[in-house]
Amino acid sequence: MSAPRVTTAPKVVAVTESSPAALSGLRSGDELLSLNGRSPRDVIEYSLLVDEPELDLVVRRRGLSEPLVVAVRKEPGEPLGIEVSSAVFDRVRTCDNHCEFCFIHQLPKGMRRSLSMKDDDYRLSFLYGNFTTLTRFTEMDLERVLTERLSPLFVSIHATDPDVRAGLLRNRRGATSLRWLGALLDADIEVHGQIVVCPGRNDGAVLEDTLAGVLDRYPGLATVACVPLGVSTFSHEDAMRPHSVAEAAAVCDLVERWQQVFLESVGRRMVFAADEYYLMAERPFPPAATYEGFPQHENGLGMARAFEAAFGGDEHAALGVRPGFFAAVDGAPAAGYRAPRLAPGTAGCDVPQTDSGGTDGTPPIAILTGEYGARVLAPLVDSLGRDDIRLVPVVNHFFGGNIGVSGLLTGTDLTAVLAGEPEGHRYLLPDSCLSEGRFLDDLTTADLPRAVEVVAENVGEELGKQLAQKASRAIPKGDGLALTFLEEAQADAAVAELFKAGARVVEITRHRETLEDLFMRVAAESGPASVGGQVQIA
Repeated sequence: MSAPRVTTAPKVVAVTESSPAALSGLRSGDELLSLNGRSPRDVIEYSLLVDEPELDLVVRRRGLSEPLVVAVRKEPGEPLGIEVSSAVFDRVRTCDNHCEFCFIHQLPKGMRRSLSMKDDDYRLSFLYGNFTTLTRFTEMDLERVLTERLSPLFVSIHATDPDVRAGLLRNRRGATSLRWLGALLDADIEVHGQIVVCPGRNDGAVLEDTLAGVLDRYPGLATVACVPLGVSTFSHEDAMRPHSVAEAAAVCDLVERWQQVFLESVGRRMVFAADEYYLMAERPFPPAATYEGFPQHENGLGMARAFEAAFGGDEHAALGVRPGFFAAVDGAPAAGYRAPRLAPGTAGCDVPQTDSGGTDGTPPIAILTGEYGARVLAPLVDSLGRDDIRLVPVVNHFFGGNIGVSGLLTGTDLTAVLAGEPEGHRYLLPDSCLSEGRFLDDLTTADLPRAVEVVAENVGEELGKQLAQKASRAIPKGDGLALTFLEEAQADAAVAELFKAGARVVEITRHRETLEDLFMRVAAESGPASVGGQVQIA
């Protein structure tokens, strides 16, 4: 007999003004004990319940001895207008693997507990794009995924040989859990795979065998990412080491050879090597077209080429697969690496346009980035022909090892670098190294010895959601949003607000930002531009 499910009531953390929830009297801090008699186990089930036009909510409110019954009446499909505190109301399914290469095991002591939480929950894979090994996946989980069409999912493969995979995961269920991958693909669930390649363990002949196994048993996979092992100085696994230049080059060669095999067999390249491999191998990145729309952009596949294309003014440069449910679900909270980068109430930097190297009296600009990011950005910055813009690479001494990505920069390392930089310059920092305004070492930008301006990569998306509430109509358009306002003045105000925040705005006439301003995340125009009442955010 299975144990009873333990469910925590979802807690309301925000209520949208004038929404059905607000008009019905729901408040921030309320706990939703039931919705139409049911207690949802996660935000997926919750979203199906709140889609109904008639809702009877049993609410626990602080200060009251008895629960309240709140009746909500709205249009079918109309958002309820609340945000809840978590994505999972029962227990998050934690990971019981003990992978040698797991980066969480390589964190130094004393870091906040949330960084040490390992999940292996297919729901978080669906909602946020987390990778799952499927070692805790069950028949009931499969039934739910197929019934509710929870897609796409993201699966850690690492090896298709059962013994090798079980050894890598240090979990005997790793030998058999890929049977669930086959069942998902047979039911036409979109799945993206990942292989963390460890030198001497699953590279070379093992990687060759793994890709052959993918072609033989899992040809329905949407993509497969080959990403390199990250090794910090805090790793206690003697067998885990960084790739050599020759080993990185061998992975690039093997992947490109198998791309041709997949292209001939299934009509697409399927497998891609992470950008880090080309940097480690000291090779140029493959052409942008070979990434086939950048399906795993967020996993570091083709990110450099996609950025390069956007920098060159290609407003259609794809940014990869995004778990669709999280982007649309009413009330789904941001979490993990999808949590807001900036602290509440802050926005991306507003860097004014300057036409030449500081001749207008503006201070020089320094771009803070990781070692890998500096190698990608250097030729792009050079192409501007500006002597008042420079890169400041930050070596990751905090984690050490082969860690060189900007997303793992810490306040400690930034402090050491900025202390030696001149005062009076403008320092731009990518928001990828922040989560709700904090670095991984819990420092904030206020702790740094120089003021920095955070370049918010997702500011257009977040601000677009806010402006959509003011618009008379909001329609998704590609990867952006088309907002229609009743008055031209409203559209002008919206454009001005987006420009000020650093969002990317595209007019109906397909006006684009300049190269410099796209790089800086600012508008090319000095003032708001009229768009005839409609604003398109890309």
